[in-house]
Amino acid sequence: MSVSGFGGKFLPTKLELIRVRRSLQVARSIYRILEDKRDVLVKRLNDLVDVAEAEREKMVEPLKQAYASLFKAYAEMGSMKVEATASTTPVSIQVEVSEKTVLGIKIPTLQATTSQLPLTYGFLDTTSSFDEAVANFRDILTPICRVAEVENAIIRLAEELKKTQRLLNALEHLIIPRYQEAIKFISANLEEREREDFVKLKHVKKILERRKEVQAVG
Repeated sequence: MSVSGFGGKFLPTKLELIRVRRSLQVARSIYRILEDKRDVLVKRLNDLVDVAEAEREKMVEPLKQAYASLFKAYAEMGSMKVEATASTTPVSIQVEVSEKTVLGIKIPTLQATTSQLPLTYGFLDTTSSFDEAVANFRDILTPICRVAEVENAIIRLAEELKKTQRLLNALEHLIIPRYQEAIKFISANLEEREREDFVKLKHVKKILERRKEVQAVG
């Protein structure tokens, strides 16, 4: 007789009981480690959410100013001239993507750098609003990258938290209970076998005692 377990069946033997007890200890140790990991992830996520909210709040006013300057430039220069001037302006901003590790999880990092390139248009061709819009949007790129980086980290850590919680659920509701059930099953069978052996031993002992009595009488 046996009970189904991971990787096969649990046999009602003392060696199997030792093995399953060790497996249960390992499962419980892993559970504690994952619990600690989950707690750290939750704390880190809460911190990042606060950072993201603060960074987004910092962007509100600069974005308003940038778009206000842009809309004013459209009104003063006309949409065709604004877009034509913008299309001939060389790219002076580079975004470098690298990675950092947070709690063993790879998180993309964004680094915006600007370079002062010669203008392809004269100041007489544009208005001060256009120049302000260009400067404002250039300045706001670094905060935008910072927010994107933090929000990406939140997504990655949230995914890792889900995986960790799934493993915890599997250990708590499936793996550990099955090991506990197997230990009860094996222990019960071993105890039953010991009782049977004890009864057999008593029976054999009685037979031997009777033989001795018969031999003594003879």
